[in-house]
Amino acid sequence: MVLKTVPIQQLRAGMFLHQVAGSWMDHPFWRSRFTLRGDGDLEKLRDNGIREVVIDTERGLDIDIAVEPRVAVDEPQAAVAPPPVLAQVGGEYVDAARLCAKSLEVVSAVFREARLGRAVDAQACLPLVEEIVESVMTSQDTLVTMARIKTADTYTYMHAVAVSTLMIALARQIGLPAPLIREAGLAGLLHDIGKVQMPTELLGKNGRLNEKELALMRTHALRGKQLLVEGGSAGAAVLDTALHHHERADGSGYPDRLSGDKISLFARMGAVCDVYDAVTSRRPYRAPWDPGEAMREMAQAKGQFSDAVFQSFVKAVGIYPTGSLVRMQSEKLAVVIGQSKESLLTPRLKVFYDVGERHLIQPFELDLSDSNRTDRIAGVEPPGAWRFPDLEKLWLRGE
Repeated sequence: MVLKTVPIQQLRAGMFLHQVAGSWMDHPFWRSRFTLRGDGDLEKLRDNGIREVVIDTERGLDIDIAVEPRVAVDEPQAAVAPPPVLAQVGGEYVDAARLCAKSLEVVSAVFREARLGRAVDAQACLPLVEEIVESVMTSQDTLVTMARIKTADTYTYMHAVAVSTLMIALARQIGLPAPLIREAGLAGLLHDIGKVQMPTELLGKNGRLNEKELALMRTHALRGKQLLVEGGSAGAAVLDTALHHHERADGSGYPDRLSGDKISLFARMGAVCDVYDAVTSRRPYRAPWDPGEAMREMAQAKGQFSDAVFQSFVKAVGIYPTGSLVRMQSEKLAVVIGQSKESLLTPRLKVFYDVGERHLIQPFELDLSDSNRTDRIAGVEPPGAWRFPDLEKLWLRGE
């Protein structure tokens, strides 16, 4: 790596941008390290008042030497062993599983430091947020789906990663600018930081909380904001999301019983993303909802969520999110393995069971956006009613 600080006037296409001077959250790009592609990138830098940047001349053009840029290769990183469930994935989920494992390591370290009474450095989470943003841009479904896989020991940390991923996807769907998309990801990652001050037996209780326990648990929102304020590096939107992601549109939430537009956009987004991931994840006291079932139930929960935000969420994740179990008009069962760009109603499926014959069939893929297909989705099926073992293997391994 050979780094040089250069004024904006000397930049040209083909240089590898290693760092932008100033706050990482303020620059106009999805990624902070990439090869400058043309005049559009240069104009964005100039329009945002950036005066100088750091370039890596081993990965791109130098100031004076006009040579073809080298192919950008990520610097080697220490291998992170994924959790046992994630270690078995295949196909397009390999990179997402690796990022989930890395995210688990980073987030657990941040929460551990907070639990020990040390300051929460929100800025230290930004490189991870950037990787999540890039993953969502590349293949939104994969990381959103992978982050649902949690164990009892990793739930709190992977929930943070999942909500961060969903916040980024939702912010992108709403059309927020790049800096706010990154801030939404950071807000999602730290929204539950206050739970580090909750008793561990409360977090892992195998049953519903009683009134006294519930009252204590609800203090995590205010505690989370206080921890972030003491850390001194979290922005106003991140603080507000930590405090108000349990507020509800009809005023029935906590801690301040805010309603309607009195709840900030980020807090309204956080409410939807937090609930969706919570109900689609396995907990000690209940089985997870199917993603499609969760979407249907949330749509019917009138007064709970902002209508506009929830509609954008559906567009971001899909009416039939990846992992949903669906029944076809042909009386076959299938698992959703990906979304279609054409329509929310035409996802990609893996068909594996014949309801009429009541037996498994050789799995095959079906793209409902294909004009030649004749089958359609008749409805969502609750997995618990069928008790298929290892249903997630159908979409995790790419088999």
